[in-house]
Amino acid sequence: MLEFNAFGLLPSINMALEKKGYVHPTPIQAQAIGPLLEGKDLLGIAQTGTGKSAAFCLPILDRLGRMKIKTQSNHVRALILTPTRELASQVNESLRAYGEGLDLSSAVVFGGVSKDTQENNLNLGVDILVATPGRLLDLMSEGLVSYSQLEVFVLDEADRMLDMGFIRDIKRIISKLPEKRQTLLFSATMPDDILELATSLLRHPVRIEVTPQASTVEKIEQKVYMVDEENKPSLLESILEDKSIESVLVFTRTKTGADKVVEKLERCEISCAAIHGNKSQGAREKALASFRESQIRVLVATDIAARGIDIPQVSHVINYDLPEDPENYVHRIGRTGRAGRKGVSISFCDEAQGKLLKNIEKFINLKIPVDANHPFQALPVSQAKLAKDQRRNKSRGKRRRPR
Repeated sequence: MLEFNAFGLLPSINMALEKKGYVHPTPIQAQAIGPLLEGKDLLGIAQTGTGKSAAFCLPILDRLGRMKIKTQSNHVRALILTPTRELASQVNESLRAYGEGLDLSSAVVFGGVSKDTQENNLNLGVDILVATPGRLLDLMSEGLVSYSQLEVFVLDEADRMLDMGFIRDIKRIISKLPEKRQTLLFSATMPDDILELATSLLRHPVRIEVTPQASTVEKIEQKVYMVDEENKPSLLESILEDKSIESVLVFTRTKTGADKVVEKLERCEISCAAIHGNKSQGAREKALASFRESQIRVLVATDIAARGIDIPQVSHVINYDLPEDPENYVHRIGRTGRAGRKGVSISFCDEAQGKLLKNIEKFINLKIPVDANHPFQALPVSQAKLAKDQRRNKSRGKRRRPR
């Protein structure tokens, strides 16, 4: 079986990998690192949890680490674009861990925080810059970023970028990059618009597809609990009564919904926190750190966190609300079963969400089994209406006064 030391990476990088206990590359790492070390462009199709961050971080560190070039003020040598702040921070953490023994600088820029530190880092010159599109364009407009020394450009989670409406921002950034560069594009799915973007960006790329598009990790046990909307809080609490479930990521459709779930869990003395777009960057980072370090048991999130959370110990993902977009289901449950581990995905569904469930099953080409072994099993519509009528009649009978 292939080992990392077979790639001929710099000794300090191999030492960093050994320190983290990494011996054998994942499939995408095994297929991508070699061509990237040769300087080839790459089109990578990979679902979350496959190790693609290391697949591009390691070759970038090796390339820049071998070339003793001083990065000028406000210049960058490698640019990595990501759709979310969480993913940007995660990639930067990986760069620092793998490049621990190298004399290379990395920095991250995203919105929601003060520009001061970001501007100071750029003034010094940054070897590897990880950025979200909006804040990067702000800094570019102020003349704080120059690409004349750029060697490598990475567009990560390209499909998510387009979903979030970043296509114009991406094209504006790309128009400022030098023609001569190594370009990498990674995407979990490959719709026509992504394929068109890849064709315009890449030159004779190596194409790697480690899993079929829209597939879900085989080691994730998927199941559906049919439950009425009003019983969802009680069902979630009953699931969390199992103390062996130590790390749970709960997805809601709305920010308000996430906050309500946290409020109800806190009443049950279950340690938890919410992460969504209305939270400050500091609050989001604190919640993620607490979850990663097992200080809280449950993290409640909206789809903004479906990609970018790389916490290997997540054992369960619970879809408190089914996503409107079937692709988001794949990304949500991909937060568990990471790095070869097993995981469990539980989706709550009522009669009104039956169409959403069917769309998901069609998208992943899999019938998700319904598990009726829980105390809040929803009745079919006809039975539910009958039970409701019986309760109403019983209530009316109690209100009648005897003559």
